[in-house]
Amino acid sequence: MARLARDRVTWLIYSQLAVYGYFVYGFGPSVLLLRDDQQASRTVSGLHGTALAAGAILAGLVGAHLVRRFGRSAVLRVGLAGLAGGVLVFSVARELPWTLLGALIAGTFGALMLNTDSAVLSDHHGLAGPAAISEANALAAGTGLIAPLVIGAAAASTLGWRPGFALAALLAVVLLLASSRVSVPQPAVHRDPGGSAGDSAASRSSGRLPRRYWLAWAVLVLCIATEFSMTIWAADLLRQQAGLSAGAAAGSVSALIAGIAIGRVAGGRLALHQSPERLLAGSLALTAAGFLLFWSTTSAPLALLGMFVMGLGISVQFPLSVARAIAASEGRTDQATARLSIGAGLAIGLAPFLLGFLADQMGTRRAFLIVPVLLLLAAAGLWSGRRRRRPRGGVG
Repeated sequence: MARLARDRVTWLIYSQLAVYGYFVYGFGPSVLLLRDDQQASRTVSGLHGTALAAGAILAGLVGAHLVRRFGRSAVLRVGLAGLAGGVLVFSVARELPWTLLGALIAGTFGALMLNTDSAVLSDHHGLAGPAAISEANALAAGTGLIAPLVIGAAAASTLGWRPGFALAALLAVVLLLASSRVSVPQPAVHRDPGGSAGDSAASRSSGRLPRRYWLAWAVLVLCIATEFSMTIWAADLLRQQAGLSAGAAAGSVSALIAGIAIGRVAGGRLALHQSPERLLAGSLALTAAGFLLFWSTTSAPLALLGMFVMGLGISVQFPLSVARAIAASEGRTDQATARLSIGAGLAIGLAPFLLGFLADQMGTRRAFLIVPVLLLLAAAGLWSGRRRRRPRGGVG
């Protein structure tokens, strides 16, 4: 059984993901409240998710190169600084072009930090990497649980929602100052018998990723599409279907995030004993059950219960999908996480935008039917990418 040992590097990465969790789970409720400020349609407001996604794609395109050139420690510090700057721009700006710019900056540097964090945990903890990634994301969801509550409370006060979201920038700056005392290890350099260490490192960072990796990549994209469709638009459906106010609906997203936080604590332990494939299959079924309750009821308590159950299901999907993809990358950890960032950007940009567009055309409730479609496609990808056992007596 793999054993998870936590040291200073581990806690540094956990803390960085906690700050990112506050930002990313506070982003959806903030977009809902910003839409009221700007009097924008759901389609136009959904462009903020697209800007966030464009940043993730950009981070995926340049992340592996930056790590090779400047090292993981430097990339993580730049990520924290850029995340703080983007959150401040988004929080202070009033006009649409500037809020989109803030989302783009925060999305770029936040994803740069997130990708590097996942690679560090995977390399640093070896066989316990999936458990470490799951535990780190549990902490991120824990701080994310607070974000909608703080933003909703600020929105209901005379302060308005903006200081509640800007708290993410303050947390990032504090952690940036503290992180200078910890050095993050670089990826291990592997030597090939017929070549130099430099040649081997180059091949591992630039070689072609295998088919099994891309199947795991597709499952991750579909799972992220489901999660962000919920975090960005669930409050809108609650406001319409359950009659909640804007502030209460924004705060209610915490029910989803509470499920994610609790599920990731349990998922980190289960990942030490169960295969990622088995856990992911169960999580997809649980997410579908929670969605059915959330989508079909007009009762606010039942809708919140459905969101909580969905959160339990969603909880392990990101960390385990990341761990599966890294394991299938044949040692190309930084390249694998960079490509995952591109996939995450596509999911964050396209799925919530499509849901918002469909909501303007046919209503929010019908538009949410894309969620079970995403779950079915993820299940199909998981089944296609499963490891096939070799028949007994076969040639090794």
